[in-house]
Amino acid sequence: VQLVESGGGLVQPGGSLRLSCVVSGFTDNRYCMSWWRQAPGKKREGVAAIGEDGSTGYSRAVQGRFTISKDNAKNTLYLQMNDLQFADTAMYYCSADLGGCSYCSQGYCYASALNVWGQGTQVSVSS
Repeated sequence: VQLVESGGGLVQPGGSLRLSCVVSGFTDNRYCMSWWRQAPGKKREGVAAIGEDGSTGYSRAVQGRFTISKDNAKNTLYLQMNDLQFADTAMYYCSADLGGCSYCSQGYCYASALNVWGQGTQVSVSS
């Protein structure tokens, strides 16, 4: 199983980016996935999750600004990020959730028992 993220970059506050995560090595494209991020000196935190049925959840920090989606035909996960803020600066990782689904509830995201990670893509918000 391999996950490869792309789409990160440098953007001004209020700007937008779309991250992509291409998944290979699965025989079945029905699986839960999620996005996580880690800023320097901080713990990795969940950002958004999507279930096998397409249901979605978000952390309180990104609710209303970020949208997670998945194209099963292309084996690709997306994260549309709008109205980016300084606090969104971090390395962003996608995860294939193989130990049960990651999920978000009451503004907080919880990890799967087994997350398979990509290598990450850097998002920097700066004026």
